[in-house]
Amino acid sequence: MFLTPTGERRASTVLLLRDTVWGMEVYVQERASTMVHYPEMTVFPGGGVDQRDLPGDVDGDGVDSPELRWVGHDTSWWARHLKVPRDDARALVCAAVRETFEESGTLLAGLHDGNVVGDTDPYIPFRSRLESHELAFSNFLDDTGLYLRADLLRPWANWVSPPGDTARYDTHFFVAAQPEGQNTHDDAMEAASSGWFRPSTLLDGWRYRKIRLLPPTWVQLRMLDTFRTVDEVLGYASDLTVEPVTGAVRDRPFMDEYFTVERSFDTYYARGWA
Repeated sequence: MFLTPTGERRASTVLLLRDTVWGMEVYVQERASTMVHYPEMTVFPGGGVDQRDLPGDVDGDGVDSPELRWVGHDTSWWARHLKVPRDDARALVCAAVRETFEESGTLLAGLHDGNVVGDTDPYIPFRSRLESHELAFSNFLDDTGLYLRADLLRPWANWVSPPGDTARYDTHFFVAAQPEGQNTHDDAMEAASSGWFRPSTLLDGWRYRKIRLLPPTWVQLRMLDTFRTVDEVLGYASDLTVEPVTGAVRDRPFMDEYFTVERSFDTYYARGWA
């Protein structure tokens, strides 16, 4: 577990995007009802940073993991734009790519010739070894000859769970285009269902009590709904420096609708954010 100085667990989540004839879509998952934290919530792929995302001897066998094979902005650039130390930035980007692969099968990685992976089928067997913590992502890249493509990610947002929340995370959100030729694998262990939807469709589903959304997810969907294409989103975020959102958000712009609708649910998960 990788904690901030104030005790929150660092986490990464990725808003995977694609353009369709119906408009831009984002990939989401509904968490299984058996999950301890936030069951049945609709979320983006992601999860906590862990020891495997850090350099050095990550499995305690006395041998350092291979150097992380990396293409794109260096960790200093990411540290400035995420407003975290360099090692934390490296871990957050690594976790973003690793968790996206584990949870959706989408692999933000490239081949030695510079091309982005198009067919992920040869790499899918590695997912279970990554999920079980048997394998560090740097080892996976070394074994397969792939490179982490940090240039496919853009910084997007940073939300910190309020005091008293059931699980406290300092979560960095990233945006990325679904690589051409890749298909998601909707079989994540923590998800009851998964799919691609327009942000407006998800927001309408939430308004009609068809899905559940936590404040950070809701706000990201509201933001995405202001863009028409993936290129517009990536262009907007290309040099973005994120500002952390902390504490209560009840009085922030646009949040009135969120809390009005959420109070109508029998289980009011968002009260800690009010």
